[in-house]
Amino acid sequence: MTNLILIFAAQILLFYAVASVGDELGRTMNGKHLGPYKKEKLTHLRVYWHNSVNGRNPSSVMIQQPVLNSSLFGSITMMDDPLTFDVPRNATVVGQAQGMYVAAAQGEIGFLMVMNFAFTTGKYNGSTITILGRNVVMSKVREMPVVGGSGIFRFARGYVEARTKSFDLKAGVANLHIHFCSHFNK
Repeated sequence: MTNLILIFAAQILLFYAVASVGDELGRTMNGKHLGPYKKEKLTHLRVYWHNSVNGRNPSSVMIQQPVLNSSLFGSITMMDDPLTFDVPRNATVVGQAQGMYVAAAQGEIGFLMVMNFAFTTGKYNGSTITILGRNVVMSKVREMPVVGGSGIFRFARGYVEARTKSFDLKAGVANLHIHFCSHFNK
């Protein structure tokens, strides 16, 4: 009988230990641990993204050819495209759109975008916005999720809207207007 009581007591203690560990893993983070980034802020930012696949110094280079010759499907392109706050390509560069786009659609021109907007000047210098999403090129407006950031954009979440401002297929040049709307902790 004593052994039965000891086993029962051990089970209660074990259950309590497992339950208390579960509470630790699922607790809400204390705002004090976020330091200076504990106050959330909403930001709207407009930039122009200049993509060039041709010429002497292309900013985007295909590193994996398409699976089939008749479509872009399967192609992978790396990019390091300039970002400006104004439309002309020769406007002051404020950062780079760095990452890759993968042709992921077979029936349309649709890319999986994986990129950082890395800012290099002004109050955003050293900060990044991370974007991961679908970009159907022929759509008037494309919305992609913001999944994170660094520096002033730490813990960013939100979306970007991309609109093609100009596109020259022969020259391989595109200019996109990007509207960024995000919450981040400041």
